[in-house]
Amino acid sequence: MVLAIAKEIQMRKSEFKDEVVETIYFGGGTPSVLQISEIRFLIDEVYKNYKISENPEITLEANPDDLSTERIFELSKSPINRLSIGIQSFYEEDLKMMNRAHNSAEAKKCLEEATKYFDNISLDLIYGIPGMSNDMWKQNIETALSFGISHISSYALTVEPKTALNKLIQTGKIAKPNDEQAQEHFAILVETLEKNDFIHYELSNFGKGNYFSKNNSAYWLGKKYIGIGPSAHSYDGISRSWNISNNSIYLKSIQEDKLPNEIEILSMSDRYNEYIMTGLRTIWGVSLDRIEAEFGIDYLNYLLKQAQKYLNDDLLSIENNILKPTSKGKFLTDGIASDLFYLN
Repeated sequence: MVLAIAKEIQMRKSEFKDEVVETIYFGGGTPSVLQISEIRFLIDEVYKNYKISENPEITLEANPDDLSTERIFELSKSPINRLSIGIQSFYEEDLKMMNRAHNSAEAKKCLEEATKYFDNISLDLIYGIPGMSNDMWKQNIETALSFGISHISSYALTVEPKTALNKLIQTGKIAKPNDEQAQEHFAILVETLEKNDFIHYELSNFGKGNYFSKNNSAYWLGKKYIGIGPSAHSYDGISRSWNISNNSIYLKSIQEDKLPNEIEILSMSDRYNEYIMTGLRTIWGVSLDRIEAEFGIDYLNYLLKQAQKYLNDDLLSIENNILKPTSKGKFLTDGIASDLFYLN
């Protein structure tokens, strides 16, 4: 698999011949199972085949149970300069309910060690967990902050079908997630992190100055990116492509010098809808000038018409020709965005 990924890196270099790579991200699943030598090998392949910025952000996604003291030390000697750690919660009962492989002590120990060697660390926290009081949620955030973390990604609990969590809810062993509770948790999160000098730069992401995720910001700002490996998605501004998720078919295709991907050319309304969805989620908002320049006056008029009720209800605002959610509208951003979509 590592050799196939390296080959795909080489096969796709022409797609990025005019671009400079600013971020390399090992994610999707648990890339931390790779040997350090394999991580180095793949990063070297990127350097051999692409133009790289002077100080690229190189992130590894990992879970606390993958990050032993020895492993963290090894990673600190590699080109990896940012860790994204799937903590989710510091409460034992939450971790058990979410079927996580680590426990609370491992989560804390991992952060204790990681912060000795890495300055740029992001951690994930989940809110809206059934049974989690506001005080417990505050404590979760405070525990994260006590480690001097500079970036936090936080998401509402979602229940996927065919999971242990879904079964527990269906059998009445635990309550369903509650939207009002999630909204309260979200408000607490925003208030607490902003008091601690975090910038709420995207709906689910908070970073201190100079610690925004370059990788994730590229998605939201509509920059080109290449996803390598099974299931990986890519975007070039005009089309989206995704690799097959089947490992054996992926390997066979790469061996035969074929890219195992499907491509979708985005229509004008697809691109408009994506810009609305991503723009509204960020501090950069949706530029009305850009809407007019890229999509034309009809799209601009449509957007302003659809947005009017949210402007009247103080859920959206326009300042310097930028459309953004107000603090009251932030939690409802995704629903508002879908109402602004252009439907053919």
